[in-house]
Amino acid sequence: MAYWHQRTVGKRVLCSGVGLHSGRPATIVLAPAAPDAGITFVRMDLRAEIPARSAYVADTTLSTNLAAGAARIHTVEHVLSALTGMGIDNCRVEVDGPEIPILDGSAAPFVALVREAGVVEQRQGKRFLVMVRPVEVRDGDKLARLEPAESLFIEFTVDFKHPLVTDQAFRFAFSDRAYEREVARARTFCFLRDIEQMQAVGLAKGGSLENAIVVDDFSILNPEGLRFPDEFARHKVLDAIGDLSLAGLPVIGHFRAYKSGHGLNQALVRKVLSDPSCHMVVRVSAEKELEPLRLRLPLLGGAEAR
Repeated sequence: MAYWHQRTVGKRVLCSGVGLHSGRPATIVLAPAAPDAGITFVRMDLRAEIPARSAYVADTTLSTNLAAGAARIHTVEHVLSALTGMGIDNCRVEVDGPEIPILDGSAAPFVALVREAGVVEQRQGKRFLVMVRPVEVRDGDKLARLEPAESLFIEFTVDFKHPLVTDQAFRFAFSDRAYEREVARARTFCFLRDIEQMQAVGLAKGGSLENAIVVDDFSILNPEGLRFPDEFARHKVLDAIGDLSLAGLPVIGHFRAYKSGHGLNQALVRKVLSDPSCHMVVRVSAEKELEPLRLRLPLLGGAEAR
């Protein structure tokens, strides 16, 4: 479902866990924010603010990480995905350290946090980034592409040349209800053969079977198995929603990806933002729910291009 008005969380809520890569304890607070403020991460220990924007992406090695000056915040994609999935436009995300807690490895705990806070509609109309012509980026056989569509639609194919993760695809028509039901619970995953290498370079120190799917050469090591038969592809959709949110506005377009990851997703966002001819920004101002968005939206009553 799309909404006419911007939305924020209704009150301050918090949860705690450990960082996936740092292994350090971390507490996150979701707090209300003013209209048009967007989503901002706040390193409370450093008193530093980092806007959730592509311009602040510092690194995409196995996660999406932001920086402003000396302040960094790691592994932002799951909480960004949850906020976007629940239609939150404005939120202050306070963290007491350098990494967002991984919790169970999915976005579901952050969705529950939004549910606990409640959602408040604000008076200002929503703004959207609407694709008007296709843009794509490639890296070898990897592909990420955004093209015009009437709403956000995502197609993602993963292929790790593994018996359990080969040509697995998931297609998703975005709405908050569908996000919570079909995407939010999909967990991050890794291969057992890669864990030692990741830890050797200081990553995955907080990883466990409690917060990630671990796959050996032939099987799933988690005793409970998978939450969805195609959980790997669904999690890649979850990540992509978080990565696309760094455009700074909800995206209206058809996102297609093949073997893409955080780095290629961000390359696509940067390419879109750098070319005003491929998109337009639309602010909605009418007093009713948004009907299926069409590329002629600025010509319709209740919306204007900006």
